[in-house]
Amino acid sequence: MKQSAIDKAPIQYFPLDHLYLSPMNPRTRNGADWDGLRLLAESFKVAGLIQNLAGHLDEDGKVGIVAGGRRLLAMTELSPEDMASIGLAEIPVRIAPDEATARAWASIENTAREALHPADEIRAYGRMAESGSTVPAIARVFGQTEKHVYRRLALAALPVPVLDALKAGELTLGAAECFTVAQSEALALEVLDRVRGEDYSVARLKQMLQPEAIGKSDRRVVYVGLDAYEGAGGELTRDLFADDVFLSDAGLLDRLFAEKLAMDAEMLGNGWKWVETSDDQYISYEVTSKLDRIYRVEGDLTEKQASRYDELAELAEVDALDEAGQAELDALQAICDGDFTDTQREHAGLFIFVARDGQLTVQAAFVRSEDREAAIAAEVLTGHAATRGQSGSAADAAPKSPISNALRDDLNRIAAGARQHAVLRDPDLLIALLAYQLSHDLQWRNPLGLSTEDVPNWPTTAAEGYGLDERLTTGTPPDMHAKDLAKSFRAFRKRGEDHIRGELARFLAARYRGGSDELRALVDKDTKPAIREVWTPTAANFFSRVGGPYLNDLWRDLLDLKEEHPTATTFAKLKKGEKAEKLEKLFADPATRKAHGVSEAQEARIAAWLPEGME
Repeated sequence: MKQSAIDKAPIQYFPLDHLYLSPMNPRTRNGADWDGLRLLAESFKVAGLIQNLAGHLDEDGKVGIVAGGRRLLAMTELSPEDMASIGLAEIPVRIAPDEATARAWASIENTAREALHPADEIRAYGRMAESGSTVPAIARVFGQTEKHVYRRLALAALPVPVLDALKAGELTLGAAECFTVAQSEALALEVLDRVRGEDYSVARLKQMLQPEAIGKSDRRVVYVGLDAYEGAGGELTRDLFADDVFLSDAGLLDRLFAEKLAMDAEMLGNGWKWVETSDDQYISYEVTSKLDRIYRVEGDLTEKQASRYDELAELAEVDALDEAGQAELDALQAICDGDFTDTQREHAGLFIFVARDGQLTVQAAFVRSEDREAAIAAEVLTGHAATRGQSGSAADAAPKSPISNALRDDLNRIAAGARQHAVLRDPDLLIALLAYQLSHDLQWRNPLGLSTEDVPNWPTTAAEGYGLDERLTTGTPPDMHAKDLAKSFRAFRKRGEDHIRGELARFLAARYRGGSDELRALVDKDTKPAIREVWTPTAANFFSRVGGPYLNDLWRDLLDLKEEHPTATTFAKLKKGEKAEKLEKLFADPATRKAHGVSEAQEARIAAWLPEGME
């Protein structure tokens, strides 16, 4: 029996006493689960009759129910008053045109029942829960597991338009589940308008719905720990449909990170001449290359220990070492590796940072230039290390750049983003660049700077103070694996010419890297990119990532101060963090500039200032 034939059959209304279980229906009163039927009856009071009955009209004007026998039996548990109050004084029944059709319906109903649409199921569960029904009761009524009911109820509080989009097929159930982690209803509705009918990946949707949230894989979270964050009052959003957790208080996380790092540094730095921590996830080679590195004094194994070491190592090679054996091997390995002597610790120090994977990392040990002579005298530095730099080579004499490699990479990304931000304002130029590159077979040279991959335009850390056109930050392609491409393409075209053109411009802008010097100058002349339009230096994104002397020089230069000026000397005595905050206010706060008597020329200098080498 085709579904269309069933749908076209007429619906008529009958009082309950005109309905009975047809012999065609395999359900019987004797085999009924009356506890379950009473729960189903209670659900009618909350959700009404979600699915009509179906039957065959007999010669006496009564209807034998062939599909919906359980619902019919449940109605007999309700009083006429209850039936009337829920709009069931007369019951809708789809009438089969003939007995053969009725038999076909009975077969379909009891062999391949069509499940409720997820949106209808979610709403039905929600209405029952609001009326006081428990999860076990709802599960029994609908014949589902309690886990299934819990998951559906988690969706019941979604904004109505989200459930409407699910019902209309504009969202998959997996996509709708993502909306449970939205930071706000306003954001959920905004994202909904952008993703209707599109196949965005779950990961991308969650990123859009939690744009400021921090995931549990963030190195700061791994290092600090979720328990410590929650214990300090931090708020979490847990995704009920995946093993995901989102942290909303970045300021608290940064404070806990800094406190834990300082505490660990104090413990690990005990006995060393100095210890330096870094907020970055590595120590730049530019920093360590200017220092002298020293190494542990290796230990010697006795003949017996050496024999035992070889024996254990062979077992470890074939994964046949138990826990006690591994501990013994580690102890022997520690003897081989050796340790730093007390004398070495008195003249050297170490760097401590948290790596990309969230693990505390110690990079040791180094002697600073001011400690070289004492380290040589104590024979901590010997041989080549003791004579390094005595030749007066340009490499040894070259001053250290105040900008680390990691910071330089971030600044370059920001510069690239500024160019993309500017060129996005001229879609015709982008399309012309693409047409010229393709028509002249120039892909292999890529002279126009249109890359086949996204060009990094977002700093790896400290992105505050940086605001690109949002189209350049939401360009992650949807996950198209195993998707119906024809269906997706049809949906894409239906969004209209403006959407298609906008997507093309966004795609090209995100892949614009500047091209040759001549072309970059030509495009820059037309689009007028301005880094300070999208980026303002702040304590987090720049000032805290350079040294104190650099900040002193910058403060004096921006305000035209001599080194001995009281404002300059007061600034120089501040801690580095305080210097960074004062410079941030100088750039961002008009009241601060007014308090320092900033002139128009100085205002212009501050408004246009960029770090050296930033294009």
